[in-house]
Amino acid sequence: MTDPAFKAMSVEEYLRSEENSPIKREYVAGFVYPLHAQAGVTRGHSMIAMNIAATLHPQARKQGCRLHLSDMRLRIEEQNTFYYPDVMLVCDTKTGGNLAETAPCLLVEVLSESTAQVDRVGKYAMYTGLPSLQTYLLVHQDERRVVEYTRNPEHPTQWDMREVIQDGKLSIPCLGVALTLDDIFDGVLDAQSS
Repeated sequence: MTDPAFKAMSVEEYLRSEENSPIKREYVAGFVYPLHAQAGVTRGHSMIAMNIAATLHPQARKQGCRLHLSDMRLRIEEQNTFYYPDVMLVCDTKTGGNLAETAPCLLVEVLSESTAQVDRVGKYAMYTGLPSLQTYLLVHQDERRVVEYTRNPEHPTQWDMREVIQDGKLSIPCLGVALTLDDIFDGVLDAQSS
């Protein structure tokens, strides 16, 4: 017998059961959703997330920030929600806890067919509601294309969107560095064709 696609439970029950769950599950407004991608992501997806983390890690450590790949939960308390972002950067180290971060300044999702719509719409709405967030990146894995959402410094409730393709740089304001598409896609498209 298999588990239903989603199941209602309390936050406490979710956190307690998640530690022993054979699959990762996200928690949205009282319901638990299994992450189907847990069975395995593509080579490109894995390499993109690792490339971003490897590029940002030295500067993050130097500045005392925490950088996580997809195994750390993000808790959005106001929405009673937990997600597993592909890459998460937290520079306000007085926030969060051992089981989840609460104040990221950068979130990255690598798009796949099964998650693209949720990443573009549902997670966008949740993530951009976080006061700490400065940048949200949606990275395509089959072409050199990144959609960058940045908080407008003059109007903090507004988000500016731009699409970066082929070459170009993305600003990571909380670290004061740039991330290039060469950094993100290093070896990825070649690896996918082999």
